[in-house]
Amino acid sequence: MRTFIKLSVIIAALSFTSAIKAQTPTFGQMQNMIPRDQRAINQFDVKKDTVAYKGLSIDLGGAFALQFQAMNSFNDQQSGSYTASNGATITNYKLNNLENQFNLPTANMTIGAQLYDGVRVNLDLYLAARHHNETWVKGGYLQIDKLDFIKKDFLANFMKYATIKIGQMENNYGDAHFRRSDNGSALVNPFIESNIMDSFTTEMGAEIYYNRSGFVSMFGMTNGKLNQNVTEFVPGAVTPSTPDQNTTISPTILAKLGYDKQLNKDLRVRLTGSLSHNANMSGNPWSSERAGSRYYYVMSHAAYTYNTTAVDNNATKDLAANPTTGRFNPNFGNWFTTVMFNPFVKFKGLEFFGTIEFAQGGDKKGVDATRKVNQFAGDVVYRFGTNEKFYVGARVNTVSGKLANADTRKVDVNRFETSAGWFMTKNILAKLAYTTQNYQGYSQYSGNSLNDFYGGKFDGLMFEAVITF
Repeated sequence: MRTFIKLSVIIAALSFTSAIKAQTPTFGQMQNMIPRDQRAINQFDVKKDTVAYKGLSIDLGGAFALQFQAMNSFNDQQSGSYTASNGATITNYKLNNLENQFNLPTANMTIGAQLYDGVRVNLDLYLAARHHNETWVKGGYLQIDKLDFIKKDFLANFMKYATIKIGQMENNYGDAHFRRSDNGSALVNPFIESNIMDSFTTEMGAEIYYNRSGFVSMFGMTNGKLNQNVTEFVPGAVTPSTPDQNTTISPTILAKLGYDKQLNKDLRVRLTGSLSHNANMSGNPWSSERAGSRYYYVMSHAAYTYNTTAVDNNATKDLAANPTTGRFNPNFGNWFTTVMFNPFVKFKGLEFFGTIEFAQGGDKKGVDATRKVNQFAGDVVYRFGTNEKFYVGARVNTVSGKLANADTRKVDVNRFETSAGWFMTKNILAKLAYTTQNYQGYSQYSGNSLNDFYGGKFDGLMFEAVITF
């Protein structure tokens, strides 16, 4: 009897151990996920793969970036203390002198899980960023590539080509954001910074993709809000200068249509057109990024006095409060409609990527009158060596438009950047880039202050080290 009890206990223990093993999650067995290493370069939208589902699996990743900056800023404003041409008394005006020094290291963290066959979840965090030095959740989403959780092979012929994403996530507007630096994640960007007019926001919504035989399509809708809350929307006061105050917040509509084909082993061609529209906007997609630009404090000024108005140092007053130096925000009000076209051609190691963007929106908050801003960018990159571990590239980027309809002339911001990179491994990249950017058409004065962009220019070198896994 005692022998039988011992045998029963052993069998029960082995069965329990087997049950635990059967439920123990694996690590890294993820389906339909774009890799976070060098293989992610020139990957757009979503991808399908043939990774088998083997139960619950956990994904953990990180990304780190560090820059050494050696850049200087200039403008046509007079430095020092003087009486300006408009009669204002200026005391101690100057642009900030920037040291050749390291920037704040930035870091991302990704946590994910394969929950079911064709169903995974993803959460992205900014552990440290220029805009938010503290840990900040970028967003998260549920990605569905199969509907087998409803019924085996439910709509299988449709889902073979379709993907559904739901969550508080990065809006998929255009292709340029798939080649930009996202805080610590900068491996896919052959340059240091993103476009001058950098559309990037995270909103609550859903996107559905259908990609088949080279044709690319996506439709999405969000609630149009960067910061989620349930408080009542209170319209602004109607005044003679702001007669068209929004009375609600509308959804953001997203759409993409294009063609992407590997025509032969050497030649790939892709062309997409994208739309983003909001009839009653809350957030501004050109100023909603949580991370910040790579060009730290360029075109910023030291503390000075304009007549009796004390103007703070807009670099040191709050190091996280001026995070987008070097970029351009069209600052539309009330509504916006923007269209982006992105051609991409890769022949062997030579690739071209372009951005053509036509943006329009309300002149300012409370005014529906249309104002327009256009952006054009093109880069050429040549990748060479074993597994294309080296590259050189150049990019031209220009933005043109009025800051307000009342202005007599447009402003132009022009950037030229050259870059060279070395993939030490598929997870480690070192970059060196030279950038020059100039500002044209900006007025000398801006309210009770001098305009730092009047005859403005910055240039210099940046080195960046990136690790992503």
